[in-house]
Amino acid sequence: MPSLLLRVLAVVALAIVGAGSMAAPLIVDLELVLAVDVSRSVDDEEYQLQKIGYAQAFQHPAVLSAIQANPNHRIAVTLIEWAGADFQKVIVPWTVVSDAESGQLFGEAIRQAPRSFWGWTSVSGAIDFSVPLFGQHESTRKVIDVSGDGVNNSGRPAAMARDDAVKAGVTINGLVIMNDRPTPGFVAQRVQPPLDDFYRENVIGGPGAFLIAIDDFESFAHAIVNKLIKEIAGLPTAPGLWVAELKQR
Repeated sequence: MPSLLLRVLAVVALAIVGAGSMAAPLIVDLELVLAVDVSRSVDDEEYQLQKIGYAQAFQHPAVLSAIQANPNHRIAVTLIEWAGADFQKVIVPWTVVSDAESGQLFGEAIRQAPRSFWGWTSVSGAIDFSVPLFGQHESTRKVIDVSGDGVNNSGRPAAMARDDAVKAGVTINGLVIMNDRPTPGFVAQRVQPPLDDFYRENVIGGPGAFLIAIDDFESFAHAIVNKLIKEIAGLPTAPGLWVAELKQR
């Protein structure tokens, strides 16, 4: 019971921090939108693995060190969930993460949030929803971090949304899960292009954009830590850098 109370208090504290941040914009090193796929191809077990991976990542010492290594020692991050073209929702509002305490609060808010949707897969919808979210704080880098396990099958073409976002000064990176588990409720799957190729050609874009592809949701926690470190540190990469696999050592 005490631990549950502490978790509830943490979420309340996060809401207060978020409200204060919106009232007084800060200069941060990075504005980061985490766009998480919750379409029907992601079952409940996989959803939990994603959620735990994101929550734990913001308590990881290497991620916190990357934040501290930047000039302003803080980033602003928000997490959205998305499915079909009309299904996107902010799950955790813009939050300034600068240290272990703020990272823990952000992670706890992720853990507490219920799943938002089931549905089709609209990568374009996720991008279009994310772009207007920027501007709560001042930064020189704006990044959308799209994670997903399926190609765009709802809404306008993903490449069109990508191109418009890049024109607005936003970089889009991708984390794709090469998931071979069948979609719940589907007897047969349509033939689709390889997901990593689809993201490389239609989703990622902007200065230093990159893609990480993993084999399954069990690898998600390790992959997201490595991805966040690269994004937060602003490590230089060749345009369209494609990391075909990331294995835990």
